[in-house]
Amino acid sequence: MASENVCSPSPGTVTCLAELRTDIPAVTSSSPDSDNPPVPGYHPRDIQSAYQLPRNGGYGRTVAIVSAFDNPNAESDLAVYRRTFHLPPCTTANGCFRKINQNGGSTPPPLTDPGWATETAVDIEAVSAACPRCNILLVEADTNSLSNMLTAVTQARTQGSKFISMSWGLPEDPGQLALDQTYFNFPGIAFVAAAGNGGFSGFVYPAASQYVTAAGGTTLDRSFRPVPGPQAKRSGWYESAWSLSGSGCSQVQPKPPFQTDPDCPMRTVADVSALADPATGFAFYSTFSSPGWRVIGGTSVSTALIAAMYALAGNPGPSDRPNSYPYAHRRAFWDIDQGSTGSCGGTYLCTAKIGYDGPTGVGTPRGVLGLRR
Repeated sequence: MASENVCSPSPGTVTCLAELRTDIPAVTSSSPDSDNPPVPGYHPRDIQSAYQLPRNGGYGRTVAIVSAFDNPNAESDLAVYRRTFHLPPCTTANGCFRKINQNGGSTPPPLTDPGWATETAVDIEAVSAACPRCNILLVEADTNSLSNMLTAVTQARTQGSKFISMSWGLPEDPGQLALDQTYFNFPGIAFVAAAGNGGFSGFVYPAASQYVTAAGGTTLDRSFRPVPGPQAKRSGWYESAWSLSGSGCSQVQPKPPFQTDPDCPMRTVADVSALADPATGFAFYSTFSSPGWRVIGGTSVSTALIAAMYALAGNPGPSDRPNSYPYAHRRAFWDIDQGSTGSCGGTYLCTAKIGYDGPTGVGTPRGVLGLRR
């Protein structure tokens, strides 16, 4: 298996966190048969089965995707994806899909970027896979500067979305505490961000924020026999911590009151997790940079999936911190107790264990009851 990050990191900017399989060539057919997969990645029915998701939930709720630069093919590629897997149309014309810039207007950002276009395609298609009835708001920042990205986050919130997906990040620093208060200290909104693809101590901001749900990543495998441990009653699937999922103890962010793990006095990453390993990746369709069907992973994928699952669970309470919900409903998650994200003396900060751990948080969703009050 070989993969690469679709975005090149550069100082002072945020990096998207999609990890593309490079050993599987693109399949260029625009209308593959969903019963004969064009590529080996997981499809909507797989996602819905693995996480026991309701197929008709989320109607009327909007998941906002915050990305950078313009993807001019976003809507047309989404149409191919949804048609292939027999999902209901989600278009500008029927009101399901909307694309705006960071200021709320319809004029797209002046620049394009192939990596970020891939990120955008993955995010809107992952939301579609988990919540086919959800509306999608795509907010495109002018560039991937942190300032522009946070302006786009504000725009998503201003537009009324209660579920905001951020599949990007940058290393934490003390100045972000002030940003938290300006951009994320808003009860009643489920901000979901990628924990990062850097393994132990490689987590990123804004996932590290005390107000954001940090989405960790797993390796999702099919299982045709019972497995030992806390997933013994799970049918057909088995998960372990993805080795590159960001995890660890913040040096900056205070510990939120709902986190009670003993070995980190500050904020611990992650909170929850879902599919992210490109080796067991997600099938997506994009025609902007490398046309066709490809397989992808990274905590980008888990972020969009979890944001959509929040939408399936229902609107958060207006005074609630939605990132606290999983901690109050731990039995609604599959506890992941296998896998590691690095070397930390075997502690839970980088090693999946029974109970809370850094790589996978409280676990992966077992339905959506753990993502509501």
